[in-house]
Amino acid sequence: MSSAAIWHDVECGGYAADLPVWERLASAADGPLLELGCGTGRVALRLADRNNEVWAVDADASLLEALQGRAAAQGLPVRAICADVRALDLDREFELIVAPMQLLQMLGSAAARHATLERVADHLAPGGRLAVAIVEPPSPSLDGPAAALPDVREVDGWVYSSLPAVLVTAGGDLEIHRHRQAVSPAGSLSEEEHTDRLDALNADALEAEAEAEALGLRRAGRLEVPPTDGYFGSTVVILERP
Repeated sequence: MSSAAIWHDVECGGYAADLPVWERLASAADGPLLELGCGTGRVALRLADRNNEVWAVDADASLLEALQGRAAAQGLPVRAICADVRALDLDREFELIVAPMQLLQMLGSAAARHATLERVADHLAPGGRLAVAIVEPPSPSLDGPAAALPDVREVDGWVYSSLPAVLVTAGGDLEIHRHRQAVSPAGSLSEEEHTDRLDALNADALEAEAEAEALGLRRAGRLEVPPTDGYFGSTVVILERP
């Protein structure tokens, strides 16, 4: 397994607070559904295990390799596709497209977000829905003993640990700094720093962007994901193609 896949599993694989939301949405969809930013398959495998056919897109081929191996081992209907969501072209439509884990806020700019929404709108069937998870400012604090605990996972005798710290920038963007440590079976230690940045975005702004004439999406409700120890709560904004 690649280093990127291991760290993705360490930092994201144990998160489960949002799964009931994706399951609820998927249960109402007919035909295949599409997940954007699928990573190693935390959501895709869960939905496929509940009898949904899942098309899963990520830009990192090493994450998709881990997903494909897991789907094949479990006999699950997951189709993994390496693609940039800003230039998505799958030549088919879906009744449901989901974007967990703040994908739209990790694209780096409003222009990139607009390009993604435009491509997604072209992949929605009439009446189809896009469900997007976002963290709205002001962001919940990760201060406190429970939030200070690192994410830890053992893989082939190696122990991986990732300790998060959060900074809200002057512009309202959210930076998640992680101190990563890996301990080998022989006891040697390696360390590195990693930062993810989330663009400032709230549900009202996202709905307004989606309802712009060029995109043709309309607001269709919101669902809430509660905060848990060490993890933000989030809002799932649902957008519909008329």
